[in-house]
Amino acid sequence: MTYCVGMMLEAGLVLMSDTRTNSGVDNISTFRKMHSWSVPGERMVALMTSGNLATTQAVVARLEERNKARADRKNDLLQLPTMFAMAEHVGKLLRETIADRDADNGPEASGQFGATLILAGQIKGMGMHLYLIYPEGNFIEASFDTPFFQIGETKYGRPIILRGYDRTMSFEDAVKLMMVSFDSTLKANLSVGMPLDLLVVAKDKFEPLHEVRITDSDPWYRSLSAGWGEALRAALDGLPDYPFHAR
Repeated sequence: MTYCVGMMLEAGLVLMSDTRTNSGVDNISTFRKMHSWSVPGERMVALMTSGNLATTQAVVARLEERNKARADRKNDLLQLPTMFAMAEHVGKLLRETIADRDADNGPEASGQFGATLILAGQIKGMGMHLYLIYPEGNFIEASFDTPFFQIGETKYGRPIILRGYDRTMSFEDAVKLMMVSFDSTLKANLSVGMPLDLLVVAKDKFEPLHEVRITDSDPWYRSLSAGWGEALRAALDGLPDYPFHAR
């Protein structure tokens, strides 16, 4: 399973993903699910993946090959004119990759090779954009009503982000909120696991402001995790007791 979050702020974009792809008793695997490309001073784009690993790796590999070739403006993320065009291109590539795998493995394979993606970035002279791309290749864009997207195991961390998100919040607060969301998901589901990849992109800055891998031994993460648990217990203790004898 997977947990990835892409969040849009007035200050820029914050992206975080886990790395676990398998959580069997004797076989725990990790793979990078966040990928980014940039042309300093001109554009920055990032992609996070969830779903069938073979499918997502194939999509990323094809994007890498086309970016390196730099010969076909219609198939190179680093040359496409808008973020919308990038979302269309990645969606089409995802749909074609899934169709190829379904065809190779017969009718019984239908649905086994699905994947969902988050695409985010900015091109100079244009606004920031955040897209959620479905297995069918269609996509939706983040807005004031939907300022963040999640893919994978979303149900444990979503309520935390809904309660704490503010479009005007600082990068520091956004990372803290996102980390609490991930910590709650990690505690609830073994199919989501460390380490976590974090990418912060400031508005109109076409390269990463901050990019790091957070491990389970990271002092900040351990302090935040412990502090969040203590804060929850303190909040619970501070709530009114249930009036058994008054009912």
